[in-house]
Amino acid sequence: MKRFVLDASVALAWFIDRSIAPYATRVQRLLLAGDRAVVPPLWRLEVANGFVTAERRGILTRSDTVQILQNFEIVLAQAIEDSQPSLPMRRVIATARECQLTAYDAEYLDTARIQQLPLATLDRHLEEAAVQAGVPLLR
Repeated sequence: MKRFVLDASVALAWFIDRSIAPYATRVQRLLLAGDRAVVPPLWRLEVANGFVTAERRGILTRSDTVQILQNFEIVLAQAIEDSQPSLPMRRVIATARECQLTAYDAEYLDTARIQQLPLATLDRHLEEAAVQAGVPLLR
């Protein structure tokens, strides 16, 4: 079993994107095969916000979201583990400044760095920052 840090961009691609990026499909297959994704505390809020935003944009209906959440809860229970504890705000801000990331993305990067795990993301800017910071990417 492998472990890796999962950015919300990948999880949202599974449920919101009309054509799922091949990378997101590969990550999903890894989880279905028994690998585990580590997520920072903000991950659930980012995913929830993605669903709400998709509803507002007419990409999803409320009933779509209800159906997605039923399937998503299975994934959460079987393949997602929370990183604990939350990272110190000073550290996240320092990483955000250093790598020119949002604080949200800095938390993913620092989580991967601290836990010495690869990072799974569809965010090109976060991917570039991870490479520069010496954090391996999940391939």
